[in-house]
Amino acid sequence: MPPKRPTIARIARDLGVSTATVSRALSGRGYVRDEVVTRIRARARELNYPLRDETVGSRVLLVASHAALLDLQRSQYTLHVLEGLRGRAGELGIEVEVLGYGHPAEIARLPETYGGVEGGLIGIILMTVDDDTIALARSLPCAVVLLNDDDPLMTIDSVAPCNRSAAALAASHLKALGHSRIVFLTRPGRRTIARRLEGVRDELGPALGPDRILEVDDWTSDAARIRIRRALGDDPGFTAVIAAADILAAGAIVGIQETGRTVPGDISVIGIDGLPQGEFLSPALTTIVIPMRRIGEEALTLIQQTARRRLFAEPAIPRKIELGCALVERASTGPVRTG
Repeated sequence: MPPKRPTIARIARDLGVSTATVSRALSGRGYVRDEVVTRIRARARELNYPLRDETVGSRVLLVASHAALLDLQRSQYTLHVLEGLRGRAGELGIEVEVLGYGHPAEIARLPETYGGVEGGLIGIILMTVDDDTIALARSLPCAVVLLNDDDPLMTIDSVAPCNRSAAALAASHLKALGHSRIVFLTRPGRRTIARRLEGVRDELGPALGPDRILEVDDWTSDAARIRIRRALGDDPGFTAVIAAADILAAGAIVGIQETGRTVPGDISVIGIDGLPQGEFLSPALTTIVIPMRRIGEEALTLIQQTARRRLFAEPAIPRKIELGCALVERASTGPVRTG
């Protein structure tokens, strides 16, 4: 039988004070003499009684599929998110360990492998995962947060940019410049990218027909370059491109230029991500900037809060945090050409 969790009554009995005094000292609500607070908190630590204002562990696992980790190696977006996560963790003395998995069942063994809460595990942050993994995560015996994703059933906390409004902002910018024949360049499959498609549709409506959605088979500039060249050969009637990611926007610019057309004179291009290197493209990329580092920071804060609520058996409503994004207008977009 596992040892009984220490209680406020035990601390009060050991120190010869009332349970109300212990409760006030530990919560910080109500006056208790400093020397009494010190004694109470010291005894609580001796008994391993969890203190609300102290770190609930020392390690967070950032877990992603092997395919997602491959994208991590190629994607500056993910690296900026990870920098934000690790930067915040370093300030708090928390270790972040990145792990890959081949099958979702491997995740089920991680809490025990890393010693659970007793071993200092705060919880698991799952990055851009599929629905099978999310379903498994709902039953994990530790805090879980989804990073750059969300749970369709809203049973797990999550942090992501507001992908839908980000894409709508990109479409709105092009509409304001007079563009109505717009294509969306994307790689389908992820829920986050589906949200971006929804955002473009919010703004363009029926004008974004199936023939205006250009799909690539990989998140590379070369795949985007090839796809946009083929589209221009089939139907050169569009005047603007919304790329689901900056890396695709970079490839689109090159593909357009290779056909002898100009950006933005003939075709405007806008990306979504806000990667720093977009400023150094020719022309410089107009983009929707996602607060990448902030997403990582918020994920760490959220998993600490989630772990603390679990530790104190507090009722909790899962939270879905979506961060707003901003337009940075550069040289790759311009007014639609008339005449």
